Amino acid sequence: MDETILAALLGLCSGCVLGLAARLGQFCTFGAIESAYMGKDQLRVRLWGIVLGVAILAIYSLDALDQLDISSTPYHLLKWNPIASIIGGLFFGYGMGLAGNCGFGALARVGGGDLRSLVAVIVMAISSYFILSGPLASLRVSIFPTIPANNTQDFANLIHNILGLQPIIVAITISLGLIIWALHFKPLRHEYTMLIWGALAGLAVAAAFWGTSYLNIESFDEISVQGHTFTVPLGSTLLFMMTASSGGLGFPVGSVFGVVFGAFIGSKIKGHFRWEACDDARELGRQTLGAILMGFGSVIAIGCSIGQGVSAFSTLAFSGPVTLFAIVTGCIISINHILTGYQP
Repeated sequence: MDETILAALLGLCSGCVLGLAARLGQFCTFGAIESAYMGKDQLRVRLWGIVLGVAILAIYSLDALDQLDISSTPYHLLKWNPIASIIGGLFFGYGMGLAGNCGFGALARVGGGDLRSLVAVIVMAISSYFILSGPLASLRVSIFPTIPANNTQDFANLIHNILGLQPIIVAITISLGLIIWALHFKPLRHEYTMLIWGALAGLAVAAAFWGTSYLNIESFDEISVQGHTFTVPLGSTLLFMMTASSGGLGFPVGSVFGVVFGAFIGSKIKGHFRWEACDDARELGRQTLGAILMGFGSVIAIGCSIGQGVSAFSTLAFSGPVTLFAIVTGCIISINHILTGYQP
């Protein structure tokens, strides 16, 4: 079978697991932040410890077994730009707060019949390409240039260079720390469904890197090593659906369809599928502006809450935790503005 078709199937299957995790395991970026900040409930935030812990352990185990070269992942090929991570993350987080979802969460909601999220997905798809290769591309490159990396871009190898510890040891330590932090929260220990889907989500993230790494070798670099991210791939999927262009079918397109399909199945299992639309024009305007900001922010930061917050973080890239912190900060600022009556 052609490698591009295999890459699309890999994206479809692993994306489906993420979609199911969103619906059955309550894995959601905005939902976790909202619950912890407004509801003082850490359950969904602690779940991230399981997702990241499992993903880090799986990815670095594959690297130690020579089944994956972490340095070939997209977050290690470019020199880290901390300003881009912070500004892009703040933009994305603020937009996520306005829209009430990130790209991944919006896709999961589309799978549940939410037409409001479909509008957000389309706007994010267009806005991401507007700054990636459209009218604002030159301005973005001049302000946030991308430079090929010529040294270590992750914490594991940085610690290895300083202390001599093997990267797998560093990864295991961080992974176990995250998992213990998650399980220290007693309510999560009793949520077996969330724990299972959190672990499966982490394995799906690792599977994406492992599978595309294998296909990269088999296709002689035609297929690039990729992880799950949900902003620019939305634009690629939109172009593919209209013209079958922009690289055609591949991992990103399969990933997007996989999340929607998995979320649809999950919503049917839970009995939560129902058609929904915006309550009023003001809500639609807020979600549209949020989607635009997320599209811009994710391109600047080279990843969204899943692309940087999970995929990059799971490779222990410098950009992952910094971007994730900026996204959380931006989202909290946005939530506070809305609570005080601010309307964009």
